Amino acid sequence: MECHIEIYLDGQWQTAATFEPDPQTLDRGVEGGCRLEYDTDYAVENLGNHNAELIPGLTVGFELVRYEDWPPFLVDLLPAGAGRRAWLKRMQVENDGPQIEWHLLVKGAGNPPGNLRIAEAALEPPPEQFKIGFPRQDIIEQQEDFIEYAEERGAYVAGASSVQGEAPKYLLAEDHNGMFHAEGALPDDRIKQFWLVKFPRGRRTEERNHQVLRNEAPYLEVARKFGVLVGAPLVYAAGALFVPRFDREIVDGHVNRMGMHSLYAIAGIPGYGAAVRHDVYCRALAQVVTDPAREIREYILRDILNLALRNTDNHGRNTAISRNRDQVTISPLFDFAPMFLDPEGIGRVSRWDDERPGGQPEWAAICEKLQDIMDPTETRAWLAGVGGQVAKLPETMQACQVDDDIIKKLTQRINDVALGLNEAKPKAIA
Repeated sequence: MECHIEIYLDGQWQTAATFEPDPQTLDRGVEGGCRLEYDTDYAVENLGNHNAELIPGLTVGFELVRYEDWPPFLVDLLPAGAGRRAWLKRMQVENDGPQIEWHLLVKGAGNPPGNLRIAEAALEPPPEQFKIGFPRQDIIEQQEDFIEYAEERGAYVAGASSVQGEAPKYLLAEDHNGMFHAEGALPDDRIKQFWLVKFPRGRRTEERNHQVLRNEAPYLEVARKFGVLVGAPLVYAAGALFVPRFDREIVDGHVNRMGMHSLYAIAGIPGYGAAVRHDVYCRALAQVVTDPAREIREYILRDILNLALRNTDNHGRNTAISRNRDQVTISPLFDFAPMFLDPEGIGRVSRWDDERPGGQPEWAAICEKLQDIMDPTETRAWLAGVGGQVAKLPETMQACQVDDDIIKKLTQRINDVALGLNEAKPKAIA
């Protein structure tokens, strides 16, 4: 009952640690005790090397680390939502529950986002019949065949959303011939680019699900013009969204896998889908990022956009940190879409301590509480300036080709957010 955690470091996969749940509490799954220990040779080689830590703050050393719950950074690696159900089907498991977590870890965490994986889950070679892959057009036009392939290969993305990840998401690698394969099915030297491919969540016949997915690419471009850090443009085609991966890059023919950890992981929040205050996340971010003031501003800017454009699905796995060599930053924006349109209704999961449901955050109070990270007067003046940008969002949305009915529905909300930010202006310059 143990597995080995590998990390992609210095251009290769290395065995970094051993993890095992407490056998006496295994039936409690993520609520059971467990322990983790860095590999001795790895620890000798990497003492004092912060880049070698499995997650920032988990210092490389020789001590046995005990946990009352599963380490949240390992929960990041587990398939969730639609991906979890596909794995249960593949493993012929009918009754889901916490007791299944261990089996999902050692079978389904072979190719998650970021630079960690479970060695035992990465051992399975690709079946012979899947070595050809799928052309892009077949993924778009023959979704059912592709989904069957993806389920067989376990290509669903890990760490899906708190709404159970109903949007099927697949981690894929494109070869130099333009064929798409499940990640892990190709050696690195055959990979041209890494992708995440998404289909509409819920029922495929529901127009609003398609509208949400169709507008994700324009929403990201609005965020880019707003000054938020975003990756390469997304490509939408007839019900399929192709998302270039930002946790993978190919440099001179070699793959660089960057570390990626959710807000839940860096804040030490166990389990799934917890409603955690932004204040908690800001404190956790400040402890691990290279430039706390810059990254907290980035975080606030994203929350302003979430409020104005009503991306309500803002839980702790829809934001992450990125680790690239000696820099730790908030990752480029992802899963940013008009989720208020979702037919099932998705509430705003994360709020500020001073925020009431349906109201605006008390920005001035937030600035004061974060004064040990950012100067409150400067931050209030900055927020007032952001309010001017918010007021122009309808024009920006139109330029980025967001659907007209979405712009119409959000115009009053945008005005309210802009006014709330303006009220944060310091009295001296009011």
